[in-house]
Amino acid sequence: MFDDLKARCDAVEECYEFMLAYAAQGVPTHTASESGERLYRLLSKASDAIGGLAHAYVTAMGEAALQPAERYTAWGEVLARDASSSLAAVQLVLAQPHITSQLIDNLNASIHLRALLTDLFLIDEILKGYEVIIPV
Repeated sequence: MFDDLKARCDAVEECYEFMLAYAAQGVPTHTASESGERLYRLLSKASDAIGGLAHAYVTAMGEAALQPAERYTAWGEVLARDASSSLAAVQLVLAQPHITSQLIDNLNASIHLRALLTDLFLIDEILKGYEVIIPV
C-alpha cells in the first residue's frame, strides 16, 4: 500500500545523501567521472520520484483510509507545492551541461529542496507508526 510512496521518498533521500558527498568533493566542472555519472543518474531518478510524489501520497493515504482524512489531505497539498518547487530546481540543475560541486551545494541549500526533504522525513516517521497496524 505504501510501497510506491516509500520508494519515491527513498530515491530523493538517496540522491540528497550523494549530493552532500559530491558537494564536498570540490569538483570545479563536471567530468566524465564515475561520481559525476552517478550524480546524473541519481538526480534523474529523484526527478522522476518527485514528479509523482504527490500522487503517490494521495493514493497511499486513500488506500489506507487514514483518519482524520482532512489532515492527510491538507498535508498532501503542502507536499504537492514543495514537490513542485523542488522538481523545478532539480530539473534546472539537470539541464546544465556541467554540474559543479558548488552548483550541487547550492541545490542542497535550496529552501525548496530542504522543505521537501523535511516533508519526506515527516512522512517516513508517520509511516513507521503504521507498520505495526498496516504492513508497509
